Amino acid sequence: MPIRRREFLTLAGAATLAGGLPRLARSADSVYDLERFGNARILHITDTHAQLKPVFFREPSVNLGVGSMQGNPPHLVGKAFLDRFGIRPDSADAYAFTCIEFEKAAQRFGKLGGFAHLKTLVDRLRSDVGAGRSLLLDGGDLWQGTGLANVMKGADMVDASNLLGIDAMTGHWEFTYGEKALRSNLERFKGEFLAQNVFLTEEAAFNDAKAFDPASGRVFKPSTIKEIGGRRVAVIGQAFPYVPIAHPKRFTPDWKFGIRDEELQKLVDGLRNTDKVDAVILLSHNGMDVDLKLASRVTGIDVILGGHTHDAVPQPIAVTNPGGVTLVTNAGSNGKFLAVLDLDIGKGKVANVRYRLLPVFSELLKPDPAMQGLIDKTRAPHAGDWVDKIASADRLLYRRGNFSGSMDQLICDALRSELDTEIALSPGFRWGTTALAGQPLTMEDVLAQTAVTYPETYVATMTGSQIKDVLEDVCDNLFNTDPYYQQGGDMVRLGGLAYACTPAESVGKRISELTLDNGSPLQAAKSYKVAGWASVNEQTGAPVWDVVAKHLKSGKPPNRSAPGVTLKGVEGNPGISKQV
Repeated sequence: MPIRRREFLTLAGAATLAGGLPRLARSADSVYDLERFGNARILHITDTHAQLKPVFFREPSVNLGVGSMQGNPPHLVGKAFLDRFGIRPDSADAYAFTCIEFEKAAQRFGKLGGFAHLKTLVDRLRSDVGAGRSLLLDGGDLWQGTGLANVMKGADMVDASNLLGIDAMTGHWEFTYGEKALRSNLERFKGEFLAQNVFLTEEAAFNDAKAFDPASGRVFKPSTIKEIGGRRVAVIGQAFPYVPIAHPKRFTPDWKFGIRDEELQKLVDGLRNTDKVDAVILLSHNGMDVDLKLASRVTGIDVILGGHTHDAVPQPIAVTNPGGVTLVTNAGSNGKFLAVLDLDIGKGKVANVRYRLLPVFSELLKPDPAMQGLIDKTRAPHAGDWVDKIASADRLLYRRGNFSGSMDQLICDALRSELDTEIALSPGFRWGTTALAGQPLTMEDVLAQTAVTYPETYVATMTGSQIKDVLEDVCDNLFNTDPYYQQGGDMVRLGGLAYACTPAESVGKRISELTLDNGSPLQAAKSYKVAGWASVNEQTGAPVWDVVAKHLKSGKPPNRSAPGVTLKGVEGNPGISKQV
């Protein structure tokens, strides 16, 4: 049965580390020595985006919540985040979880993540509880996000995840390699790929397309049952629900997706009543807001291990539903964090839980030799083309944030300059690493921002009305008060155009005051030359990474102008920080 509200009050979650000590003064023992608790340990990573090496990644200074989500996790940033979770401003945790004084803290605490370092930590935490008492789960976006993964169609990450010991995963960007590459990778993957919410289209079913369960049309195995610590634990996979909408449909023409909470409820009921499991875990790539709503509607799930929106939330959020309480988590991105869910499982129910979201400080963890050797071997044939310096970061270059990021500004500058357009549009992807000011930029760094299977740039003629419609549509995806209408990205980035946004307004009324760089208003009936990339429609232009690299090599003066977004009606919203 789900955890009851009174039981949640007793949960012992060590959300923070001992902070405030000088760099390298702490040891791995002081940070990662966790007291043993319960009889089952679930380790969870998500949204690593193929980052095999340690990274810098700046958390957002703008992550606005609207409606009932305003002021609630995950829509807290900066000081409001620290206050909510009791984290010291000068601590290592403050650096890992927020944008506060990011550059200063980065110099002090170093990079996070890296699969060789993660392997050391995973092995330690699994060894601490003994054989047969742990699982390692991945929430998706494991295979995409670097040039290496793009060239190898995720095969490099299959090898790394096998060595890491991932027992089960679900997916999102994995689907953008297409069915053939996906299935080829899954044949080599030693864990299980779970997705209860992916079904054959009617035409594909009629043509006997491959499916895990032809009778129901389910394409992949929906769940698995593992015996851990003498108890039966069910893990259900929930893939990203909007793959054919957010990405070109040509990658998954035979499959239909969706949240499918009714099918999920039937699956949970069957696991509880027929299979007699003692605990149910949902391994989700819905995004946190969607998971919070789903937890209020579907009963019988003990914990949702969430991903997709890259929210690093140190403590679970308890959601009450007709069957009890479901805990909802989200474990960050880019390999920065490892979630540790310790369960005290009795017969037919979870009695208690302890949850920690541990930053993976690479300087505190010795790289695992076998994983480091695999990484070096896999990178060797490709690294020579990508490691030479092509420019230096003229400022802190980051992406994550609801409206703009300096890295996205650079991409928009490159599109406008190299393709000779008035306006540039760049997708609001949440993946992509951070470069410190003065850091050499290589082709590998450019690919870490742009490596997708549909990178072609385009130049199009659009009217002012069409441009506004695009902005309104993306903004509604971001700020619709019904989470089931959110797809989890950030606002489309703009070059050459400023605007005002009122997130709390209704659809079609959020965008106003559109103004070109020359100060003239965008005219609804006038046509403009617009550049962009990552279109869901097939394009024929040069890959965006070549356009950005050419721009960087040209030595043209960087555009340091502000991103040109004026926010309205957000006064006092703790999802916006003064940190820039």
